Amino acid sequence: MANAKTVFWSSSSPKSLGDSFDAKVSGLSFSGCDFDVYWLNHPSKRGMASCTATCPDGERTDMVAAKENCNGNGCCLILFGDTWFDSPSTAKFKFVRRGEVNLESHHNRSLLWETINAYPWEYITWRIVDHPDCVSAPTRAFAKTWWTFGNYGYNCKCRNGYRGNPYILDGCSPDNGYSPFQQKSNCIRHCGNISVPFPFGLEEGCYARIQFYLSCQNATSSTLVLDDGYGSTYNVTNISVDNGLIEYIGPKTASEVEIYTPDDDWPQSLYVRVGTPVVSVQWVAAHLTCQDAKRNSSGYACISTNSECITSNPSDRYVGYRCKYAQGYQGNPYIRNGCVGIAIGLSVGFGILLFCLSGGFIIRRCRNDIQKQVKRKYFEKNKGLLLEQLICSNEKPSENKIFPLEELQKATNNFDPTRIIGIGGHGIVYKGILSDQRVVAIKKPKIIKEGEINQFINEYMTIPNGSLFGIIHADRSNEEFLSWGDCIRIATEAARALYYLHSAASWSVFHRDVKSSNILLDGNYTAMVSDFGASRLIPFDQSHVITNIQGTFGYLDPEYYYTGQLNEKSDVYSFGVVLVELLLRKEPIFTDESGSKKNLSNYFISEIKDRPIREIVASHVLEEATEDEINTIASLAEDCLRLRGEERPTMKEVEMKLHFLHNKVNVVQQSNNERHLLQPTRPPHHKAMTIDTGNKAILESSTCYNLE
Repeated sequence: MANAKTVFWSSSSPKSLGDSFDAKVSGLSFSGCDFDVYWLNHPSKRGMASCTATCPDGERTDMVAAKENCNGNGCCLILFGDTWFDSPSTAKFKFVRRGEVNLESHHNRSLLWETINAYPWEYITWRIVDHPDCVSAPTRAFAKTWWTFGNYGYNCKCRNGYRGNPYILDGCSPDNGYSPFQQKSNCIRHCGNISVPFPFGLEEGCYARIQFYLSCQNATSSTLVLDDGYGSTYNVTNISVDNGLIEYIGPKTASEVEIYTPDDDWPQSLYVRVGTPVVSVQWVAAHLTCQDAKRNSSGYACISTNSECITSNPSDRYVGYRCKYAQGYQGNPYIRNGCVGIAIGLSVGFGILLFCLSGGFIIRRCRNDIQKQVKRKYFEKNKGLLLEQLICSNEKPSENKIFPLEELQKATNNFDPTRIIGIGGHGIVYKGILSDQRVVAIKKPKIIKEGEINQFINEYMTIPNGSLFGIIHADRSNEEFLSWGDCIRIATEAARALYYLHSAASWSVFHRDVKSSNILLDGNYTAMVSDFGASRLIPFDQSHVITNIQGTFGYLDPEYYYTGQLNEKSDVYSFGVVLVELLLRKEPIFTDESGSKKNLSNYFISEIKDRPIREIVASHVLEEATEDEINTIASLAEDCLRLRGEERPTMKEVEMKLHFLHNKVNVVQQSNNERHLLQPTRPPHHKAMTIDTGNKAILESSTCYNLE
């Protein structure tokens, strides 16, 4: 047989076997090995696999397989319907080999392994002919209905919710399979995060009837499976005892779930699919109306005092009942005292909540009083009284204020790490936004010695746009980035500030820690050289000073590192590294593609000897800058990075070259999606600014402001 084959089957009309009997084909059995049969023109599940036959272990003929129970071992069965009225006149089948068994390896296989044979299944129906139909037949039993069968006669069956023999007195018994009490204590009631309430259960003795048994196949993934006993399985996601619903996913979709309506000798399924927005089935406690269920008190499901019985979906083919808590209550109506009053619960809960709040308020007030006393003690100990006197003696005391800790916490978003703008030896500086929207710097002390308190009390400035390092090394998709023109302007301003320190002040100031993270940008993106904690003041009659090595690795002048002699050319070398950062957009110590750590200045000097400069600069610099501008900056950076300090230019020469280049560059950037950073309007006397974040001085224009 081929891997897939489609065949047709036709039936004839029922054959009469006598006055009281009829014969009809009710299905087909298929004997064979390792195949699936698909009933293609099935009225409700087109194309679904209808039955599967596996290969038997031993020798077995096809007739033996077909005549036995046909349970899938060498034979499978397809039933056409519940009655002979359902038998189709024509059925279309598709046979597909499953390919799970190597037939060639079985040398002694029987004919059953070679072919697939189909045999009709027939049944004989009978009828009582003492009356022509149900209407004329006398009513003799409580739970009987009658069917007119054919042209003459009738048949009996137990009414919905009952089963047994309708032809004997009291032969139909009600559905009494429900047991309202849990037999086992300490039942498991969860499968992962899915609750399994009674009457359902995961263990024997924990459910009300066998049809309510669920299998927790994997608690970690919350895999809960229900088998309705009629070939349908549900991966349960939620069980609602009040609504009588089970929500589920797969393995079958809602359209594929078929509610099996069995014959008289079979109980009806307790589950029926409902058309709710969520894929779900409705369940009932038993196939009884509420009236019939209440007659059997020992098997009645609604045992909670405040529960109600609801007859669910009554019809001539399906009937059942479920329980629901009464109005004003909630809980589980299927367990004793399972329905809790909402009003009572709210009252008790409100009382407990009020008690907890009152107790919490008293405790919190006591703690606040203690904290106030401790804070006042520390305030007086840490020069707080002196601070109060200074504020009162000020000509404009209204402009000065002592802020409570709570307001400072609010201004810094509870000292959020993202608000940090500087870290010193004695404290951390945060950017704060006061209630009147003023931006301030708030310094939070570290644990320091009492003798260092005076060193902690210093002023600070807030820098809204961070440092040059933070912007040029940020992701370019960030909304804040600098154009090439802005980079040249900022470099020019920083060089002008360093030149002023070296030669324009009464004393020469060697910064000793020039780096892009110490070039800060204010609200107008004006460069401000900061952090003079490592700076040294040098008299004009001295060209250098011998000092301990201090600086940042990657920016440190190698000549200063090896000799210990600090001079103005040490700052020039460090500034040259900043220029290379602007060109290559790499950090002073970076990791290359092979994963090796490299020094940026050494990498730059080595690469420009072997490759054109346009091959090593950052791509977006290459897009914005002209070749002449790139060559100018690269040449200036190369001069600044010479190993011998005497061969390097002075900061004045560096500033002049940058100033000349800046005048040639159009700094206006036109872009709809990027920040427009223009050179700010400056007063005629404007000079670059330097700020001190230590305890030295702030330099702005030509005026010096003491921080103490």
